[in-house]
Parts: sequence; C-alpha cells; structure tokens
Amino acid sequence: MRVLGIDLGDRNIGLAVSDTLLITAQALDRYRVKSKDEDKKYFKELVEKYEIVKIVVGLPLRMDGSIGTQAEKAKIFAHWLEEILHLPVVFWDERLTTVQALKILSQQKIKIKRKKILKDQVSATLILSSYLESKRRGTQ
Repeated sequence: MRVLGIDLGDRNIGLAVSDTLLITAQALDRYRVKSKDEDKKYFKELVEKYEIVKIVVGLPLRMDGSIGTQAEKAKIFAHWLEEILHLPVVFWDERLTTVQALKILSQQKIKIKRKKILKDQVSATLILSSYLESKRRGTQ
C-alpha cells in the first residue's frame, strides 16, 4: 500500500512513491508524455507494480492562490487518472517546489543536464513528502 506523488509538466512528469508505512517519499522516475494509450499503459503498470492506493498530484497555484492554466491542466490530468486507474486523486499545493528542488540540486555536484532531468523527480518527492507529513500531523 503506497501513495504516488506526481509533478506534472507539459512534456515530463516527475514521479515519487511512498514507502509502505506512508512515512517517506522516494524519487521514482521522470516519465516523458507519449500517446494517451502508452500513458495509460504506463500508469496502470506503475500502480500495479508499486501497489498504489492513492495519488497526490501537485497543483501549481499562482502565488496569490488562484488557479491558472497549469493548475487547470493538472486538474484535467488528475481526472483522467481517476477514470483509468479507479483510485482517489488528491491535489497538493506545489507552489515553489520547483524552486526548492533546484536549490537542493544546486548543492549537489551534478552536471546541469542531469539536474534538469532530476528536477521533476525531486519536485514530485517534495510534493509527496509534504503531503505525507501533513497527514501524519493531521493537518491535511
């Protein structure tokens, strides 16, 4: 029983998965969006492989808390996931997670090209970690 964290981008999707005790989040992968059929197959296999019971999708709200174009895309994607996977999908405010991810990566001795790849995974991990922490504290 695990939770999947998602940082949705236009072309790439950062993924993270919780441990079975729902305490920690680990970076999983960066998925490059393909066709609807290939995407559907990928997410179904991912859910089965990791025994996912819930999905947390980062909601990229504007700094004032309003919903913009990217947040609308995240909502559409989340609805699609619910329909194909039959799992609950919750949204988590992801404001500044990319900035935080880049800050974490800048402290590592990693090539710039590799940092761009890891950014999505680290962002997904931060989203999922924040969600899991709030759930433990009962502040969700």
